[in-house]
Amino acid sequence: MKATDDLIRSYYDWLKAKTAWREINGWVEITTPYLDRHNDYIQIYLRQQGQEWMLTDDGYTLADLAQSGCEIDTPRRKAMLAATLNGFGVQQNADALEIKATEDNFPRRKHSLVQAILAVNDLFYVARANVASFFFEDVALWLDAADVRYTPRVNFVGHSRYNHQFDFVVPKSRRAPERILRVINNPNKDNTQSAAFAWVDTKDVRPADSLAFAVLNDRDHKVSEAVQDALRSYDITPIAWSKREEFRERLAA
Repeated sequence: MKATDDLIRSYYDWLKAKTAWREINGWVEITTPYLDRHNDYIQIYLRQQGQEWMLTDDGYTLADLAQSGCEIDTPRRKAMLAATLNGFGVQQNADALEIKATEDNFPRRKHSLVQAILAVNDLFYVARANVASFFFEDVALWLDAADVRYTPRVNFVGHSRYNHQFDFVVPKSRRAPERILRVINNPNKDNTQSAAFAWVDTKDVRPADSLAFAVLNDRDHKVSEAVQDALRSYDITPIAWSKREEFRERLAA
């Protein structure tokens, strides 16, 4: 427990040190240490509304995806977006991603909005109108073909009381413990760090023998050893998509 507490405390210290706040026309602009697809810092906005606080991305995330050629304009894409946002308790209002908070739950709600933005960016990363499927769907189809039993889009409340979404949970069997999977379409530093914190914060509230895996998209770009080593350092087994068959038996057991 002490090691977990130290890691979580270190993460909080990093967030606090790297987060900037400033007032703009009645809103508070919050610049986070997380990077978007363009390596710009993700910014969200805060304003008090009665007894609550509104947190929003001001429509940037979806507008940026649309400008990059990925319109969320089909029933399938809309359903995937809704499922992702629902997992974090985030609402879509026109193009804006929003969440309401109270003084008591503000840190957790702020965390949820930022994680939702990261998840949406990763889900639709390099997507184009003519792309037949998304990486998440490809992983699900492979799990089905491998006869892996799973529950998709599972949320766990971690040691810190933050909510974390995992893409697939393979239940315990007579031959293997619970296996928890996070799909990372764009395996960069921020997405890796997000997955690592989610697991570190969650594993103490899961069965002691639960295992974590990260499925990494390496179809277009090789995943760096630094990313894979970082995952391993947090007891997360990286599964490069090109080497997925090596893990079939471990997941199907």
